[in-house]
Amino acid sequence: MVSVLQNVAIDCADAYGLARFWSEVTGRPLGEEDRPGDHEVQVVMAEGPVLYFSQVAEPKTVKNRLHLCLRPQSTREEEVERLLGLGATLVADRRNPDGSGWAVLADPEGNEFCVLRSESDLAAMKS
Repeated sequence: MVSVLQNVAIDCADAYGLARFWSEVTGRPLGEEDRPGDHEVQVVMAEGPVLYFSQVAEPKTVKNRLHLCLRPQSTREEEVERLLGLGATLVADRRNPDGSGWAVLADPEGNEFCVLRSESDLAAMKS
């Protein structure tokens, strides 16, 4: 017997607001019954676990021990710019002059996540 990963839970101060940000990031909808002011909100992914946002009283105080890594459908550079426009902030730039590496961003509540190279970025490095 094994366990199936149901969701990735993210504690936050504003469940609905942060879920809306991540809905824009992923292009995936919120749960059908989720409304502003809800203390638990989901972003329904096409495959795999849902992103589950749970409103808690405690603020984020240290670096995440677990984070999401995104592989964009556009180029990494275009996606970083898009996410900054949605309200993310650049935490650490791990991109290298040769095109390798990644960018570490934070969502509006300070949760870190990485933007990796896209498939087109990877293919361009091979040619």
